[in-house]
Amino acid sequence: MKRTLLASALLAASLVIPASAQENTKLLNASYDIARELFAAENEAFTKGHPNITIDQSHAGTSKQARAIVEGLEADVVTFNQVTDIDFLVKNGFVSEDWQADFPNNASPYYSFPSFLVRPGNPKNIQNWDDLAREDVKVVFPNPKTSGNARYTYLAATAYAKEAFNDDPEKVQDFVKKIFANVPVFDTGGRAATTTFVERNIGDVLVTFEAETRGIAREFGADKVEAVAPQVSLLAEFPVAIVDRVAEKRGTQEAAKTYLDFLYTEEGQRIAAQQGHRVHDEKVSAEFKEQFPEIRLVNVDDVFGGWDKIQDEHFASGAQLDQIYGNR
Repeated sequence: MKRTLLASALLAASLVIPASAQENTKLLNASYDIARELFAAENEAFTKGHPNITIDQSHAGTSKQARAIVEGLEADVVTFNQVTDIDFLVKNGFVSEDWQADFPNNASPYYSFPSFLVRPGNPKNIQNWDDLAREDVKVVFPNPKTSGNARYTYLAATAYAKEAFNDDPEKVQDFVKKIFANVPVFDTGGRAATTTFVERNIGDVLVTFEAETRGIAREFGADKVEAVAPQVSLLAEFPVAIVDRVAEKRGTQEAAKTYLDFLYTEEGQRIAAQQGHRVHDEKVSAEFKEQFPEIRLVNVDDVFGGWDKIQDEHFASGAQLDQIYGNR
């Protein structure tokens, strides 16, 4: 009898040991399409200090990732590029409503903005958003229906037009329509759009996050591409969250929090800066100041009234994006 009770007690205890305390804990990070190099570097550094934790990656457009999680992808954490896609997980019961309070800076460890990559020498003299609406310019960016990257492009172009045309709705919509009409192909994600521009040699300008433009310019050299920062752009935060429903089921909450906390450490911030992202850590930011041009950034709260309003007015079915983009 004593042996039976002891065995039962040990079994019960084993069932409540968190995965992070076990010998081998595996986390799945569902991330945005162009974050492969960033998280390859972040994960390598993290696992050196936490050898009992393995990080697997999944990369795609963040809207596609969010839907995949709702449909069964067991991601323990998400590192997205748009708040609305995490809010989608909140509405479906996968992430807690107060997720932005779980980590600093509204759960955004680093930031960037939509920027330009052009052909060497910038033969079309593309400098700002109004150049993208010219008839002689072909623009490449992914499908805003599947890519948070592309939705930031849409919002940045809209923000520019609202300022340029004194918030005249018809002129703003006409301006953004011209940019969309100049897109020869809409890929599903940011990395595919990069391939279209760089390897397939389609288009005069690629619009993507500054971190991506800087990485491509380093990789291919000035004889292939040239990075151009517009005069004004939209602040792009990169929100992170624990997928509570999955982490609670798998017992990975502690490991998941430890992993996301690492992105805010000096080491994690330095890796992000090395990969072309702008960071909040003052010491690291000062180290990389000379590498980042000054730019005027506007934010979604000031221009659009926040993400909830954006979702209703721009991204909901039949809203402004649908009116511009159509059913493509």
